[in-house]
Amino acid sequence: MKHVIVSVINDLVTDQRVHKSCLTLQKAGFEVLLVGRKLKNSPKMDDRPYRTHRMRLIFEKGPLFYAEYNIRLFLYLLFHKADCLLSNDLDTLLPSFFISRMKRINLIYDSHEYFTEVPELVYRPKVQKVWRTIEEFVLPKMKEMITVNESIADLFRDKYGIKVHVIRNIPMRKMKPAPTTREALGLPNDKHILILQGSGINIHRGSEELVSAMQYLDDCVLLIIGGGDVLPLLKKEVTDNHYEDRVRFFPRMPYQDMMAITQLAELGFTLDRDTNLNYKFSLPNKLFDYIQADVPIIASHLPEIERIIRNYNIGAFIDDHDPLTIARTIKDVISDEKTLLTWKNNLTFAAKDLCWENEENILMKIYEQYI
Repeated sequence: MKHVIVSVINDLVTDQRVHKSCLTLQKAGFEVLLVGRKLKNSPKMDDRPYRTHRMRLIFEKGPLFYAEYNIRLFLYLLFHKADCLLSNDLDTLLPSFFISRMKRINLIYDSHEYFTEVPELVYRPKVQKVWRTIEEFVLPKMKEMITVNESIADLFRDKYGIKVHVIRNIPMRKMKPAPTTREALGLPNDKHILILQGSGINIHRGSEELVSAMQYLDDCVLLIIGGGDVLPLLKKEVTDNHYEDRVRFFPRMPYQDMMAITQLAELGFTLDRDTNLNYKFSLPNKLFDYIQADVPIIASHLPEIERIIRNYNIGAFIDDHDPLTIARTIKDVISDEKTLLTWKNNLTFAAKDLCWENEENILMKIYEQYI
């Protein structure tokens, strides 16, 4: 049996795309080893049907962290057997590329976003240049790669003339757990439940405006589940304005637990702003999580998200990011029971189509050529 080492820079626990990719690699005939890092506050690893390894690092953020991780990953790959490497995102690509050339083994690259245009880099041109240099050095030397939607795929095709496969980050149908209850979470029975979830609740993704909109929504409770750089600001706003009865925060948690809560919601939100190419062409995981949880969606007008929602008729859009506009949209949707029922019915069909069990068939054909 051939061995594949899958590398990612996070702590593995909540990265469902990488987990699903590892399961598909197993089905394709590989013995899988998944490598990431372990932080001081990383949750305990759940049981996986494949091997995992999390490296403890001296640095946890900043340029020294990225340098340390890439050096450590290079050394790990150098001294461990592999017939193939799967690199997830640009921050693991360089050591994977060097090892693939040194050992003359295959390298698969899966880009989960348009990395060089994320807001953390757009406003730091010197750092952005470093990552662009790595991308421009490696990608022209590769025959093919994988990414998450057609818009981002087209950007890579146009820039590098590379073959790009699209594998959307869609949940498994069989991973849908039983819902929890309002009582278990201490939620009132007389209020509408709204949800914003995800591991990247960051700046310019609409969470700031959504929290501000809660001042106009005394009959709603917003649940925010996950992690991200903007959470301290959101929590401060909630405390300063005494919204504690309207906004509840939950930390990152196992996927099954998150989905059990998500199913309680009446509306789910994906409100990224068009401030950079990565956000403009995003197709976030939470969109598909809401679909699998049968939760109608309110979204911003971004092409990939809008295409899904309009094709299946499962939600509405905000006209702008003014908190009052968001609040009015929520009120209009909640009061329209007929439209909500139509969306709920349509979500049943969308969930059957937009599941990993269908998407995996495409990925299997890609992986099988590396056996």
